[in-house]
Amino acid sequence: MLNRRTFSTALAAGMATTLLTGADKARAQTGSKIRNVVLVHGAYADGSSWSEVIGILQKAGFNATAVQHPLTTLEAGVEATRRAIALQDGPTILVGHSFAGMIVTEAGIDPKVSSLVYVAARAPDAAEDYTALAKTFPAPPASAGLVWSGGYGKLGEEAFLRDFAGDLPSEKARILYAVQAPISDQLFSGKTTQAAWRSKPSWYAVSTEDRTINPDLERFMAKRMNAKTIEVKASHLSLISHPHEIAQLILEAAGRQSA
Repeated sequence: MLNRRTFSTALAAGMATTLLTGADKARAQTGSKIRNVVLVHGAYADGSSWSEVIGILQKAGFNATAVQHPLTTLEAGVEATRRAIALQDGPTILVGHSFAGMIVTEAGIDPKVSSLVYVAARAPDAAEDYTALAKTFPAPPASAGLVWSGGYGKLGEEAFLRDFAGDLPSEKARILYAVQAPISDQLFSGKTTQAAWRSKPSWYAVSTEDRTINPDLERFMAKRMNAKTIEVKASHLSLISHPHEIAQLILEAAGRQSA
């Protein structure tokens, strides 16, 4: 026979287990319903940089949308991303590479966005000066290769091939160099007004061989946001050189274990 105290303790434990199981089931059900992924490209690139990842996601049954934003201002990128999110028919994973981490950080507060994925990306806090933050770490080599003309900048060929796409086959890297999108001299001056990662679950892929964003800065930002973090032995373009690892991280953010 149970005495009253023992019975109460057992009842409380049983209720806690039931609640925990219910919460786990709710998370699993929510994850299983996520079928939308919005991917945002970084500087010196366009939406096609996500092509390899998109193919993997589509095979896994996801609706993937790559945002084409103008690389003019942070605000313009956020607006383009919000338009893409608005077209989704349910819970959405928002993914950003490089500069687009700022866009994800700002636009990610949208109620449709269930979680965030950062790929070698900027992840500032609200109103934080990212440039000042980056200067607290050694400057990455790519920054010295930026060439400006008429208010727009592009990476020089040597910097692009060595410091931006260093682990890609040279033939592929040269094609990407030829089609790189120039950035406005206003692009990097914007500041986020809010930080979605403070309220949304986040994942982060650090590129350990990155020469465009310091890998230790990536680790700092990932740790600060308490993100589920992986490290990929890759250049800044891990989404192209290691698409399966990046797609797997997105699947985890959607509550799936594998494609």
